[in-house]
Amino acid sequence: MPPKSTTSKGATKTATKPAASRQKAAPKQPLPVADRLKRLFTSLCAQIDGGHFANAIKTCDKILRLEPRDPDALQTKLFLLLQTDQYAAALSMIAAEGGESSEHAFEKAYSLYRLHREDEAASVLEGLKSQDQVDDRGLQHLEAQLAYRQGSYQSAVDLYNQLLDTAEPDSEEQSDILTNLEAAQKHLDFIESGFLHALDALPASISNSLQTAPPPQQQPASALASVTTASAPAQDATDEATKRPKKVRMKRVPKGVVPGVTPPPDPERWLKKSERSTFANRRRRGGGGATQGLVETAGSGAGQGAKGAGGSKGKRKK
Repeated sequence: MPPKSTTSKGATKTATKPAASRQKAAPKQPLPVADRLKRLFTSLCAQIDGGHFANAIKTCDKILRLEPRDPDALQTKLFLLLQTDQYAAALSMIAAEGGESSEHAFEKAYSLYRLHREDEAASVLEGLKSQDQVDDRGLQHLEAQLAYRQGSYQSAVDLYNQLLDTAEPDSEEQSDILTNLEAAQKHLDFIESGFLHALDALPASISNSLQTAPPPQQQPASALASVTTASAPAQDATDEATKRPKKVRMKRVPKGVVPGVTPPPDPERWLKKSERSTFANRRRRGGGGATQGLVETAGSGAGQGAKGAGGSKGKRKK
């Protein structure tokens, strides 16, 4: 009879207990909203410090899904949209929060300015100036840039001079103000006196004809077509010039090589001789070698014996 197993019932019960406990394990409880917000804000700060603005915008969206009216998340997302040049998205976000309020009026004016909607940006700036925010440096910078773009160079020069008087010396703001002030001053000088000096430098025949000459008219389509056809042969000539073979620079030619005369080197010179296409598998010639397995016929043996005998007759004994 085969021996009985010694496992007891208690051992089998203890072996089945862990499997049952694994099946009955309760699912993990989700984190509270406050803890999730804390983790998301920590990630947001790290992403902004690292310059990962696209991921930071996604993190702001996650925070706003948990807390839609969180002011810090809203302000941070608006800042990130302006930093990534998403001005249309910033305007839509401001409009969703209530575009008529003055809370984000400066961001709205800046977005309109960057989208080349100068008239709307100027109206928003006028509303901000009426709210006793004239001393705001950011507002003055934006007003000067808007005046420069609209062609009001005198107003831009005055605003940049005011900002330059109160700017910190040797700062980045001061260098930016000086650059913008120089550009505005050049345009202003040209309007006031520069173009007059340019007219005085022209010959009298040209300057007198300018006053009575009619304004320039737009060229018809036929004239433009004739210009393009006239430029086509020149384009063909340039194409032919580019297709000509280039001359070989003698500095790059090895010593003793004449271009066009010396034959080119063998392209298979880097291969083994046995691997080249010109290699022939030649067998060795000669009568030596092993004779094992050689079968001789009677005729051939007799001939060889006769030949050996004939050869021995002509030899002298010493």
